[in-house]
Amino acid sequence: MSASAEMPYFIRPSVNLSTDEKHQAYQQATASIDASLQGENNATLKMATINALLKSHLPYYYWVGFYCVQDGRLSIGPYQGTMGCLHIDFDRGVCGRAARARSTQIVDDVHALAQGKDHIACDPNSASEIVVPVFNYQDELIAVLDVDSTELHSFDELDQHYLEQIVHKHFGQ
Repeated sequence: MSASAEMPYFIRPSVNLSTDEKHQAYQQATASIDASLQGENNATLKMATINALLKSHLPYYYWVGFYCVQDGRLSIGPYQGTMGCLHIDFDRGVCGRAARARSTQIVDDVHALAQGKDHIACDPNSASEIVVPVFNYQDELIAVLDVDSTELHSFDELDQHYLEQIVHKHFGQ
């Protein structure tokens, strides 16, 4: 299946928020996530719930999902949005870089990156991206949380703060 530049009928284009609006949306999303996941231990259920609530509260999220570490690469896990890449090697794309570096990656314009190596265009409508590594309590990388927007410059340190806080609280390190 090849990527199409046409926006799917069931997906709305991203709408960036002001810093204050973003902060308020994350506070609401975090409260909903914390309440929904209280006492939950199943990682898949946690990932699906986090995706659904983040996408519901943050209108600049075009695609949100987890790529799980499996068989020496990242494989698609629970997500919300258009079709994602099924597998990503650790030496490719922003997700692979976040996994290798074990640190959050923020990209203001994914189209400025070397396509196929530094960025993998699973959906050409994605314009900016943030990828947060997810660690368990033993400090082992178990996944990355990938978020895309159809707008440039959608993600910043505020997104990084909240997303790192969410994955740390619900998965470990």
